[in-house]
Amino acid sequence: MELGIEGKVAVVTGGDSGIGRATAKLLADEGVKVALVDKTTAQLDGAVDEVSAVGEALAVQADLRSLADVEAARDEILSRFGQVNILVNCAGITGATGDFLEIGDEAWHQALDVNLMGAVRMCRTFIPAMREAGWGRVVLVASEDAVQPYIDEMPYCAAKAGVLNFAKNLSKAYAQDGVLVNSVAPAFIASPMTDAMMEQRAKKMGTSVEEAIATFLKEERPHLELKRRGKVQEVAAVIAFLCSQQSSFVVGANYRVDGGSVASVSL
Repeated sequence: MELGIEGKVAVVTGGDSGIGRATAKLLADEGVKVALVDKTTAQLDGAVDEVSAVGEALAVQADLRSLADVEAARDEILSRFGQVNILVNCAGITGATGDFLEIGDEAWHQALDVNLMGAVRMCRTFIPAMREAGWGRVVLVASEDAVQPYIDEMPYCAAKAGVLNFAKNLSKAYAQDGVLVNSVAPAFIASPMTDAMMEQRAKKMGTSVEEAIATFLKEERPHLELKRRGKVQEVAAVIAFLCSQQSSFVVGANYRVDGGSVASVSL
C-alpha cells in the first residue's frame, strides 16, 4: 500500500529504542525524513545510524520534561528540514509501581510529567508548524493500561488515560486545520521497557526471563489471546498507517495493538 508521505518530515520521540526506533525506521523506509528525539546520547546515535541506512535521519537530544529542551529541539529540526509534518510521541516510562498507599507525590508527578505532559509539550510546540502548512499527522502512544486498570501500576495507568483524552481533544481542535490526531494503545510489547520489567520479575521469582514472561502472561495478562509479547514492528505498522495519506478519514481514533489483552469493548 502506498502511504503517500515521501518527502514529509517526522519527529519521533522515544526514538532511541523500542516502538519509537521501529517507527522511525519504517517511516524512513517510506521516504520520510525523520528526527529521532530522546534524552540519551550513544543509544540515540546508534538508532540514527540504523535509520540512516534506509533514509535521512537526525538525532536530537531533548528531555521532554523541559519545555526549553523541546523548543530547542523544534528549532534544530526546523533549521535542518524546514518543516515538520508528522509527530509521533512514543517517549514514556513505567514509573512507580506497587501499593497505591506507598506511592508518594513525587513518583506520581514523574509519571505524569513524562507520559502526559511530555506529549502536551511536544504537541504545543510542533502543531503550529503543521497548522501553517495545512497538513499534519499526530500519533500519541498510549497503552492498554489507559482503559484496563492494573492496581500496581496506577500512576502509569492514569497518565496513559490522560493521553487518550488529550488525543481526542486535540483531534477535535485541529482537524479543520488539516492536522489529524489519533492514538495507539499497545500491550506488552517486546521492548527495553518490558525487558526491564521481566528481568526484575525473573530476579524476584528466581527463574529465567522466559519463565517470567510465561507466568506474567498467565497471571497478569490472561486476556492477551495470542499468548506472547507483541513486536515493535507490529505497533510501528499501525502508527505508519496513521501517519499516512491513507488515514485521511481517521480522526480521534484509538487503535489497540494489544493481542486482545483488553477484555472489554472499551476503546
